[in-house]
Amino acid sequence: MGAKEQGADATANRWLVIPRTLCFVLNQGKVLLMKRGSHKRVFPNRYNGVGGHIERDEDPYTSAQREILEETGLVVQNLKLCGVYNIDTGETTGIMLHIFTAVSDQHQVIQDSPEGTLHWVDPAMLDQLDLVEDLPLILPRVLAMSDQDAPFFVHVSYDQNDHIVMRFAE
Repeated sequence: MGAKEQGADATANRWLVIPRTLCFVLNQGKVLLMKRGSHKRVFPNRYNGVGGHIERDEDPYTSAQREILEETGLVVQNLKLCGVYNIDTGETTGIMLHIFTAVSDQHQVIQDSPEGTLHWVDPAMLDQLDLVEDLPLILPRVLAMSDQDAPFFVHVSYDQNDHIVMRFAE
């Protein structure tokens, strides 16, 4: 099947998504989180993993590796897909988020990032941080996954009060 036969131009009445990655790097029992800068449009001053948009010439795996290196300076091992979110914010386009974990044998990270500040966090201390709203729900699940566990799938939407609604495919 050629490129023209893929149907990528058939966008009328189709759900379109922006592809992104979200990555949690692990080292000696701690997880690397970024406190996003106060100037950031999305989740300012809140803790999240690292990641970003998947570029046109990338697959999710390659994007995760690139984003981790760019935002942390770390070269990682054992990069593993843990979950996929389909995020519906009520707009004409949504977000398809690929969630990964990786392991680093280094602790030294980039200090001056325009994205925010990086922090190695003990998972027992997560409830003391201002996390992005879904992290208290998914990060314990991600950290508890074994190498044999299949990725989880989630549909994310928001109710009439703009509260997150997460439906896990089980």
